[in-house]
Amino acid sequence: MKPEISSYQDDPQVQQRRWRILIILNLFTFMATLDGSIVNVALPSISNSLGLELGHAQWISSIYLMAICSFILLFGRLGDIFGKIRIFRIGTIVFVAGSLLCGLSGSLAALIAARIVQAIGASMTMANSQGIVTDIFPSSERGKALGLVGTFVSLGSIAGPGVGGLMVSSLGWESIFWINVPIGLIAILLGAKLLPGDIRTSKKSIDGAGSLLFAGFIVSLVAAILIGQEIGYGDWRILALLVFAAASFLIFLRTESRIGEPMLDLGLFRNPLFSLSILCGFLVFVSMFCYNIIAPFYLQSILGLSPSNAGWIMMIYPLVMVVVAPLSGAMSDRFGSEWLTFIGLLLMIGAQAGLAALQEGSALLTVGGCIALLGLGGGMFQSPNNSLVMSTVPRPRLGVAGSVNSLIRNLGMVTGIAVATTTLFGVMSGEAGYRVTGLIPDRPDIFLSGMHVVFTVAASVCVVGALLTGWRLLNRKRGGHDRHEVGGSKEHGAGSPSGSGTARAANGKP
Repeated sequence: MKPEISSYQDDPQVQQRRWRILIILNLFTFMATLDGSIVNVALPSISNSLGLELGHAQWISSIYLMAICSFILLFGRLGDIFGKIRIFRIGTIVFVAGSLLCGLSGSLAALIAARIVQAIGASMTMANSQGIVTDIFPSSERGKALGLVGTFVSLGSIAGPGVGGLMVSSLGWESIFWINVPIGLIAILLGAKLLPGDIRTSKKSIDGAGSLLFAGFIVSLVAAILIGQEIGYGDWRILALLVFAAASFLIFLRTESRIGEPMLDLGLFRNPLFSLSILCGFLVFVSMFCYNIIAPFYLQSILGLSPSNAGWIMMIYPLVMVVVAPLSGAMSDRFGSEWLTFIGLLLMIGAQAGLAALQEGSALLTVGGCIALLGLGGGMFQSPNNSLVMSTVPRPRLGVAGSVNSLIRNLGMVTGIAVATTTLFGVMSGEAGYRVTGLIPDRPDIFLSGMHVVFTVAASVCVVGALLTGWRLLNRKRGGHDRHEVGGSKEHGAGSPSGSGTARAANGKP
């Protein structure tokens, strides 16, 4: 890299291969997010193979999301210190190694340990991929590029049950991990050839105290949510975990606000556009995972579809997103992001309301139409919202901003799972008159009652997001800001050296 080049956007070689670089980033984005949801459908097979109870096997899926949430802010910070591309490269190797170990595991302990290794690699790539994209792509193409990242994030998150069902039924549960190895090795080799070296690092310290406090908060919170579903949230152990989580989080916030070089720059959240976009992204993933958890039960247990046929029906969602998300990202570059996110949320509300109205005899065409509408709304929302998040952040903080965005996404997944299962079984228990933790044979009416409430809750979550987005639109009409306050001072955004990308984002224009 020539020393006079201070930005990837000034490097003609990097610009020439920027779309090929995006393919490498998206391959790992897809694999890392896919492995957060694909394991669920394989749990019965893994349980039979390793001789596990299903409740114990659930930790194979949960520990992955828990570890990602625990480490992702740390690796975003390390990306800003040592270079986002360097941390991304290391993460790809760790992820592939973890995937290989997962497929070779012969016990629950070995598989959980391998999943933690895999999650560490995934968090290294997730934390820095969006920052790399924002660094490399000019503001005129950033929405389209981040739109493609958003496409692969949603594809990986939602395609898990469909893809996993097809692979497990034909190749065995180990295949869902081993498939990452050849694809990952190809991406690593391409990355060695195409990814540039880091041109921007910072001489800052690692926030060890903040890292430990945040990990303690995440582990205790997620453990309380997951274990509480089995033993009840009124149990003293669950209450103790929740108190510990709250205390860890409050101490974490106090610590981060007082030190000079925190792991999480709380000043980012003083930017209302950043904060609102992050919050809306969280709400959408909560809603999406309510669908992701409930739909397989409805399709297989109520409509009587085979796992493979149910997988194909569920694949409608990611297939629609493949088409819509890049288009909405390109549209956000041209017309601005706020209206697209608002329309996307309205479509998701309609889709969730349609899902809430499904019955035992609903036609597959109706079911597929609701799923397609959900994919259309999600595709219209994700890409512009990612662009809004990243275009408001100064370049030195892109790693942290990208990791925050990924953290919120994974917390949304965990929260969506908890909301869906807790609501479903709570309603079913009320209908049945006793505690229910699974489907009741020959009583589809009880499951449908719970499902209707879950999708109504999911629609309500999207309504909250739409109201926040509508409020943001009204504020923009009353008067835009040419710059945002980030970290307590007026700083230029990541869109261009002059900060014009942030100015345009503030006014809803690319």
